[in-house]
Amino acid sequence: MARTWELWGKVIIAGTFALPLALLAILLLSRHRARASHPAPLRTSIADVGIVAGTAPWIWMILTPSSGQTGVSLVPFMDLADLAGAPWEAVLVQVGGNLLVFAALGALLPVRSGAMSSVARVAALSAAFSVLVEVLQYALRLGRFSSVDDVLLNTTGAVIAALITRRWWAGRIPAGIVPR
Repeated sequence: MARTWELWGKVIIAGTFALPLALLAILLLSRHRARASHPAPLRTSIADVGIVAGTAPWIWMILTPSSGQTGVSLVPFMDLADLAGAPWEAVLVQVGGNLLVFAALGALLPVRSGAMSSVARVAALSAAFSVLVEVLQYALRLGRFSSVDDVLLNTTGAVIAALITRRWWAGRIPAGIVPR
């Protein structure tokens, strides 16, 4: 756990201090959209800022260079099986962290856009972004291990988050209230 703090402590601190800025961004963006007669200024502002604020720190963590093992694993569930003997803290960081990477995107994108109000679309988009991040880890030689299991966990986290917010999806709101 101490190693985790060494690697990502600055990201966590920066993310915490960024929260007031995110709230200010929501306020200003919402006011701007209201003045422009946007049909759902607060809702879309919260979703837009939330997607960025909830995803950017995780991407920063993932793309931070490390002195770890570099490589690629394309066999599904192999890396997860290797975690079977690991301490629970390591499993929590690995699995929990990967589930959270695109959770904000999965939770808020369908709230933001009626066109994304589909579990399949959320899964496809989060999987595509996850593959991009894993390819970047490998191509940029960041000292990180790129794994298909990370893609599966990232996508699963986004889908679970989307299902949690399903009652607020833009596609479930009567036409004319939220822009399509």
